[in-house]
Amino acid sequence: MTATPTPHEELRPTVVITLGDPAGVGAEVALKALADPEIQRSARFIVLGDRAAVTPAEHSTGIRLDSLPVEFRDCRTLPGDASIAMGTLRAEYGAAAVRYVRDATQMCLRGEADAMVTAPLNKEAVTLSGMKFSGHTEYIAELCNATDSRMLLAGQRLSVVHVSTHISLREACNLDTARIIRTIELGDEAMKLLGEPHPRIAVCGLNPHAGEHGLFGAEDERFILPAVEACRASGIDCEGPVAPDTIFFRAANGSHDLIVAMYHDQGHIPMKLLDFEATVNMSLGIPILRTSVDHGTAFDIAGKNIAGAANMKAAIRMAVTMARHRLQHAVTA
Repeated sequence: MTATPTPHEELRPTVVITLGDPAGVGAEVALKALADPEIQRSARFIVLGDRAAVTPAEHSTGIRLDSLPVEFRDCRTLPGDASIAMGTLRAEYGAAAVRYVRDATQMCLRGEADAMVTAPLNKEAVTLSGMKFSGHTEYIAELCNATDSRMLLAGQRLSVVHVSTHISLREACNLDTARIIRTIELGDEAMKLLGEPHPRIAVCGLNPHAGEHGLFGAEDERFILPAVEACRASGIDCEGPVAPDTIFFRAANGSHDLIVAMYHDQGHIPMKLLDFEATVNMSLGIPILRTSVDHGTAFDIAGKNIAGAANMKAAIRMAVTMARHRLQHAVTA
């Protein structure tokens, strides 16, 4: 006779983890995170990668993947007996890392997993493989046929969503009110999935002092202010445009839950200063849940067993939290 699962068990999501570039720290931080009993209890885990990429991490950490309560799926992109040249930039490693992401995305789209967590890959290595690649968020959005994706950085004290990310600063200054509105909406939805029922949102200006009433540029009043007014009219608690040089300090001390940044560095620099290890990268505007560590492949320390797993644990916890909220909503809907 099969036992009836408890409500907690029913809301225990399945999370797929990709190992990132085989020559980087992805497998190492994944093993260390999955060795944590608290992490193990939070969800069912599937690890996607190559056996050849796991072996060096097992040797350096002393943690064997088959000793952990997780499922491993060997993508077999690399020969099983391949010797990984840790810390090196290679086209085949870039191609392998992208394969893991593609397979995990398809699993989520098919409903085989409730969320995915990605270890870091190397954009240059992917480019060497012959693929045009600007980042995880854009690639996953393409696989999902989503044309309106955004990047959100979520930390313990504050979260930031970006109107634009991997484009030139000159291009990022070409603001569009409809895009800003959609960014605010996506950020509001994401914060609710993270357990904040009434997010307080601040929208950055583009120019110094948010334009100072046109003194330093007209973009703030021309494009950003109408977006804020439209979102407030729809019931979203937001204000702006606010001066970018002061809002992060205020928000980190409790004035707001989410900041909308106009471009990549406007949001990334203060978030990484606030809490680099606990900041998690999330993809918005796609039909699946995806979080990621907010650090790179760390080729300089790869294979040396000195990479910390705090950021990977934070990414896993956030994926689990969002998946549980989505599953809970599906149960009560």
